[in-house]
Amino acid sequence: MKQLIETIVKPLVDHPEEVRIDADEQDHRITYKLSVNPEDMGKVIGKQGRVAKAIRTIVYSAAGSHHGKKVYLDIVD
Repeated sequence: MKQLIETIVKPLVDHPEEVRIDADEQDHRITYKLSVNPEDMGKVIGKQGRVAKAIRTIVYSAAGSHHGKKVYLDIVD
């Protein structure tokens, strides 16, 4: 899943080397925390959050049931 998120996000940003994804796995959920350069934050979020929503939609669809765990994507600064 990390690879999918990287594949989507890196072409969008000016500093692809600073894209970091951390996974926080708990009993019934996996939270992926996406961190980018502060200058690229607007590109990842998009106008009115449209890009972020699209990224989340793709990630959630690809995750499916992911072994019975819910998958979340947080964009952190």
